[in-house]
Amino acid sequence: MDEPHVAPLNALVRSWRSGGRFVPWADPDGGGTGARVLVLMEAPGPATVAAGERGFSSEDNPDPTARVFKALREESGLARGDYLRWNVVPWSLRDADGRHRPPRAEDLVEAEPALRELVGSLPELRVVVTFGAPALTGMMRLLTVEDPPRLLPVLGVPHPSLRNGHRRVETRQRILVALRTAAAAARS
Repeated sequence: MDEPHVAPLNALVRSWRSGGRFVPWADPDGGGTGARVLVLMEAPGPATVAAGERGFSSEDNPDPTARVFKALREESGLARGDYLRWNVVPWSLRDADGRHRPPRAEDLVEAEPALRELVGSLPELRVVVTFGAPALTGMMRLLTVEDPPRLLPVLGVPHPSLRNGHRRVETRQRILVALRTAAAAARS
């Protein structure tokens, strides 16, 4: 958890957790601060939240989204050490009934400083791949609400969850093309 390439990111996690929120750890099997690609999902999913203190933002999580992403990432040729998987809202989001919910506009506004800190901790970052409309909106907000920390190419694709099953073939193709593009950018 405190390997040199993820220690600065997990220091951020600790600071965000100090407010009583659940934020998963950065995956030590990923690129950490040396990541050239940022894979930006929406918010920690139920399986990650259920893992509690042992929860990581990782393609190894036991949920369908992680399995789909991992298979497409491997097929694309994007090396695990070239990317960091994260969430545009790094903390768990729950509705009034305690169920997991996607980010809303006000969540993106509240999470923007955390995203700014994260991007600032990735000096080798070359491209961002956003998964789902909230991740794309949050990243675009970061790049346009004030002077961006630096200008980055952003590829927006559908979220790889089951809720996008009605366009499964198109979703898969778009994710695969984006990850292949990001892999090429990471190698250049």
